[in-house]
Amino acid sequence: MASTQNQPIVRIAPNNPVFDLPVIVGIEEGLFEAAGLDVRFSATYADREKDSAERPVMSRLKEQLFECGSADSYNVCEWASIDRLERGRRMGNIAALRAAVAAQAILTFDEALQVPRDLADVPVVVQELTGSHYTTIQMLESAVGKEHVNIVNGGLPYTRWAGLKNGTYRVVTVMEPFISLGLKEGAHIIASAFYRGGEVVAPDLTPEQRKAYYDAENQAVDLINGDFYKYAHHVTASAKGAMEPHELLKAFVRYKHVDYYAAELFGRTYDWMKERGLTEGQSQHDKLVVG
Repeated sequence: MASTQNQPIVRIAPNNPVFDLPVIVGIEEGLFEAAGLDVRFSATYADREKDSAERPVMSRLKEQLFECGSADSYNVCEWASIDRLERGRRMGNIAALRAAVAAQAILTFDEALQVPRDLADVPVVVQELTGSHYTTIQMLESAVGKEHVNIVNGGLPYTRWAGLKNGTYRVVTVMEPFISLGLKEGAHIIASAFYRGGEVVAPDLTPEQRKAYYDAENQAVDLINGDFYKYAHHVTASAKGAMEPHELLKAFVRYKHVDYYAAELFGRTYDWMKERGLTEGQSQHDKLVVG
């Protein structure tokens, strides 16, 4: 399908703005248009906030948009990029490691909880089968042992933060802007971990289109790194007015050019997932990943 300018349309299913920022900036600054692509989001962030984290994974907004053909790409954490392609019926690939290098942080207001070892058998609220879930397992396993990691499925990031603040939850795992907001509001971090994600793409995006897309996204990364606070308002919008863009800390997210998802890294990730029953182990790197 082509736009009126004869540019191929690339439709993006929205993730959290902290992860989508290079795409947002690429659209805002005309970088994709200059690369000969009409890049647009398939849904709004308001639509995403109406999503239900309690739905089965493939019924959530970004996965459903991709599955039904209304989106050509979306980004998700590295582990979930594998999981979604294995669960999905639509053909797709992981075309790159995403530009956002972000932290998930385990937050609490409880002074009795200070270090990971304090969380043995303590419920930690995450969103199931997303970055908050996978990183929480990784942050706590070595500290308390697999059998004492207590994962509880909660809602979207804002819902988890709101539940922590109002006392519904004792401990949650969240990403930006809720780490910065939590620290502003007096919460403290028990543990944090940085991670990347996979860019899931439809098979009908040609190698030339993928290259043009990622070249433009890399230019957006350079703009973000050159003036982070020019664009920080896109990330803090998720906080619904509770913080100003200048209050977003630089410590918990950074952006770099996308990278190829190499076989060695894929293998380590896949083995980790298999050991924990998070995949049946039926996939190979060359079947899921494209360059």
